[in-house]
Amino acid sequence: MFEWVRLLLIGYLGIMLLLMLLENWLVYPASRDSQPPPCREVEDVHLTCANGTNVHGWWLPCADSKLALLYFHGNGGNLSWRGPSIMRWRDRLGVAVLIVDYPGYGRSEGRPSEQGCYETADAAYEWLVQERKVAPKNLLIYGGSLGGGVAVDLASRREHRALILARTFTSAPDVASGAFFWLPVRWMMRNRFASIDKIGRCAAPIFMSHGDRDEVVPFSLGKKLFEAAPEPKRFHVMPGVRHNDPLAESMYAALKTFLAEHAPVE
Repeated sequence: MFEWVRLLLIGYLGIMLLLMLLENWLVYPASRDSQPPPCREVEDVHLTCANGTNVHGWWLPCADSKLALLYFHGNGGNLSWRGPSIMRWRDRLGVAVLIVDYPGYGRSEGRPSEQGCYETADAAYEWLVQERKVAPKNLLIYGGSLGGGVAVDLASRREHRALILARTFTSAPDVASGAFFWLPVRWMMRNRFASIDKIGRCAAPIFMSHGDRDEVVPFSLGKKLFEAAPEPKRFHVMPGVRHNDPLAESMYAALKTFLAEHAPVE
């Protein structure tokens, strides 16, 4: 019996060590393969982060619009996989869109990390404000899934018009603890993306949406993050929507109403 317990313990510790070594590979399943832009209007953008890493983005302009949306995507693939999505954001809201890849994704240099994501966000924000002359009062920050953690961090530190979140979480360890409930992942994980600790510092209106059939980021985590957010805020449920499904049309309609009420264009 003692020998069996010893073997089980060694195996358990071995799995813990392996997952700790593979954490970044699991958290950031990046792809270097790029798909073509969704339309001819898309412009390549090259940014330099504070640590010198060069990252890549796409700029989709919108004629006669003062507003711009800074788009932070989820952990899979790269920005080129979101071509149809940025088109929908521009067409539904009438805003220009800047989407950026994190280090190690697509055509961006470096390796992915939590700090690298935050530095990419700062570089993108500065490009919009300094190069494109977008006033912070006209800047919408959007984050989906892991990108929600990047968006909340930026919104907690920088001026903006409104924060928009979709199918995101309280923290990365909270998500991982559901998948690996038999491991002490809250102690093991280095990547935190602790939005629950930062969202209270977001001063602009907050709109959140989550699918009630999300099989990756539990619906309950989205609700918990929303409850911690300050007013004004709104939570929109997308019935029947799973994690990787397109955002529901009802979400765009609800968002437009929310922005008109709490963050109207001046």
